[in-house]
Amino acid sequence: MVKGLSDAARVIFDDERVVANAGVLLPAVLADRLGIEALVNETVALGDRAGAAHPGRKVMTLVSAMALGADCIDDCELLRSGQTGAVLGHGVSAPSTLGTFLRAFTFGHVCQLDRVLAVSLARAWAAGAGPGDDRLIVDVDSFVGEVYGYDKQGAGYGYTHKRGYHPILATRSGTGEVLHIRARKGSANTARGAVRFVEELIPRVARAGATGPRLLRADSGFWNAKTMARLQAAGWTYSIGITQQKHIRAAVAAIPETDWQTIADYPETGEAQIAQTMLGHQRLVVRRTRLVGAQAELWPDWRHFAFLTNRTDPLELVEAEHRQHAVVELAIRDLKDQALAHFPSGRFLANAAWTVIAALSHNLLRWTTLIGLPDTVIPTARTLRRRLLTVPGRITRTARTVTLRMPARWPWHTQFLTALARLRALPVLT
Repeated sequence: MVKGLSDAARVIFDDERVVANAGVLLPAVLADRLGIEALVNETVALGDRAGAAHPGRKVMTLVSAMALGADCIDDCELLRSGQTGAVLGHGVSAPSTLGTFLRAFTFGHVCQLDRVLAVSLARAWAAGAGPGDDRLIVDVDSFVGEVYGYDKQGAGYGYTHKRGYHPILATRSGTGEVLHIRARKGSANTARGAVRFVEELIPRVARAGATGPRLLRADSGFWNAKTMARLQAAGWTYSIGITQQKHIRAAVAAIPETDWQTIADYPETGEAQIAQTMLGHQRLVVRRTRLVGAQAELWPDWRHFAFLTNRTDPLELVEAEHRQHAVVELAIRDLKDQALAHFPSGRFLANAAWTVIAALSHNLLRWTTLIGLPDTVIPTARTLRRRLLTVPGRITRTARTVTLRMPARWPWHTQFLTALARLRALPVLT
């Protein structure tokens, strides 16, 4: 920087060729190849309700803004700056119309939008992001999306004692894709609607093209005999936590002391052991932990964590993989780091539609890496935005050639060009 330029430079916002976040071109190209805008137009039918026109354009406006980190409707205004809209491949709707659009949703329309999420998943997996014959591990969990203000329909106080909504979601381990998501009232119990949710999830991943072994993991909030029966009948394996009820504690207490195996790689400040027994016809796996050393006086006794499974693999593998269920929190973190940091409307179903669109935008970022940079470790959404999306650019036109000029010496320009070439090579899916 020239000395003193920070004080001397004249600042004018008048360049019509500048693209605020030129890297949004990557998910925009992928969305075009997956045909998401046309899919929304075909699937979401709001009839003659206010804001019903051009649903595909409005959903894609929200998706693109969310990919850049938008957490409220007003943030969509960013897409209208300079020539940003020129790289999107879709029209950009004004924020005022987006609010009207979301308020037009009924429960049936939210289900139509959920179908868009399911079909886009199948198309992305067919384009190279899917597990195919490989193993698929699905994590089911819920989270509290905190809200502010008192005019939020359906918001309530749940187990965290914070006012908000309580969505349930299923994510794919290893990639963080959201396979299914559903908004629920804030006062909803963790298990509310979980059986129906899993019944919808099972055929969804099958239709999307997952033909290999499938494992579902969940914590004790989703322990339900019907859920396990559905998974068993569908050929899935499962490991689902179980609450410490009286008969469970009795079964754990009956495990011989000689059956407990020490986990070798546990932190030095504590120790952990695992064992197994049978609970009826099901395999009950138990991990017990306690502190050692100076901190032992805080929790000197063993604390037990148990789960049921129909897997037949070795105990050490089954228990270690069940603990990896915690990776679902990484997907939840990314969702809360962008669109689901807030729920913009006072109407519950508008926020339910916002939740599904947030999952679609989240997946689009995941697929951009899975398909565009398949040999790269999937970064967090924030890292992906910083490296590849929030890149300033300028559109120039010379001799009938349109060029999107990006900053010289951008550290991740090679990754950007590689991903762009791969995404542009995809066929347009309809």
